[in-house]
Amino acid sequence: MVKMTLRWMMLVTIIVGLRDQSNAEQQPPAEPYVFGYTDQLSYVPGDSVAFHLSSSRPTVDLTISRAGAQSEQVYREVGVVCAAHPIPDRASSDGCNWPVAWTLTIPSDWKSGYYEVAMKAGGDSDAQGSLFFVVRPGDSHPRSKILLQLSTNTYNAYTNWGGHSLYSYHDRDGLQGHQVSFDRPISSQFGKWELPFVRWAEANGYAIDYAVNSDLEFHPEILQHYRLVLSIGHDEYWSSPMRDHLERFIRDGGNVAFFSGNTCCWQVRSGNNGRTLTSWKQTPNMDPLYRTGDHRLLSTAWSHHLVGRPENELTGVGFLWGGYHRSHGQFMDGSGAFTVHQPDHWLFKGTGLKQGDTFGGKDSIVGYECDGCEMKWIDGVPVPTHSDGTPKSFQILGTCEARWAPGDSYWYDRFPTDRVGAAVLGAYTSAAGGTVVTTGTTDWAHGLRGGDAAVIQITKNILDRLSR
Repeated sequence: MVKMTLRWMMLVTIIVGLRDQSNAEQQPPAEPYVFGYTDQLSYVPGDSVAFHLSSSRPTVDLTISRAGAQSEQVYREVGVVCAAHPIPDRASSDGCNWPVAWTLTIPSDWKSGYYEVAMKAGGDSDAQGSLFFVVRPGDSHPRSKILLQLSTNTYNAYTNWGGHSLYSYHDRDGLQGHQVSFDRPISSQFGKWELPFVRWAEANGYAIDYAVNSDLEFHPEILQHYRLVLSIGHDEYWSSPMRDHLERFIRDGGNVAFFSGNTCCWQVRSGNNGRTLTSWKQTPNMDPLYRTGDHRLLSTAWSHHLVGRPENELTGVGFLWGGYHRSHGQFMDGSGAFTVHQPDHWLFKGTGLKQGDTFGGKDSIVGYECDGCEMKWIDGVPVPTHSDGTPKSFQILGTCEARWAPGDSYWYDRFPTDRVGAAVLGAYTSAAGGTVVTTGTTDWAHGLRGGDAAVIQITKNILDRLSR
């Protein structure tokens, strides 16, 4: 009896120790510092934005600017009372749980857009930081016909603040996380991907409304106001409800332009009312849903045979038939350009491009991560096989070679290691008349930033035709 008691005491000690360890705080950063996040990703005018801040200084100054053709300062608050707060051990997966330091009611005259908040610790400190939020148009506001949904799921997936991301290469412990929280400082990728497109579009008179990935899941009613939905850059992580709602939009005659690559590659599941993302990625057999036998929501590649819902069915293309170009050691001396295959298509109107011409190489518009489709060549022209989920009406308009990195093929049991794929520029039309265009590359907007005449004309053709 005494031995059993001692054993139980030892077991309780171990359990308590593990519990304490799981709740242990991380070491605070070197002073001075300021960090923050908001309670939601997007708002409408009249909503209250809660700012959760942590700083080694007692006050923080906040400057809010809207990104567009130019950065426009819209608000400044000086001397927000703040304090230093602990970083929980599970901050990256479960959030920081910091208290609200300040709230802002969004003015009625603020335009829809991406708003960056520059933070500066008070006093003579040089500690600075930033956070962001998005303003959607309110019900009483005039709306554009174009909606840009930002790739905020991808921002979160790559953020390792608090220890973990959905990647191992920059993880605190060299491991890959399987849940990430928005209730922590998020490293925005807006400046790298969407901003060049936004600057060009707004400078050229295109009015655009803004939303975030999760708005497609939790606010799908916004889609009814638009003719064209945009995806820009690196739009990698999609939940099933996001995809369901956008596919219904297309079936009902709505248009989508994917000026992006590696798009809708990984399925994620939202939790905590959209404040967390779960993804088991390359290890679907570790997902708790695996042993239920229902694999439709398995948080792995959409193209995985267990899920059976390749992203081609939405975008026309997918990463399994694409890969890397001038990235990850693949085609590092590649052209970065598309070769034209169907110059008479409306996409190329006004470009002067002919069969076999190339464009976009000066700015490497084909780069980093690319999506393609299975194809065969008939009379020197690539044609989809449609065996990979690519819609029957999809047309291949341009291509550029791409390939998976050798190590990537290890995690997918049906991938041929010698496959050479392609970035594919193409389009299809649904039965109800909804048109989907894809550029099949993350770097299309580089051509807008660089002033490439063909890229500009093609982009105008898409926006003008599909937003009518």
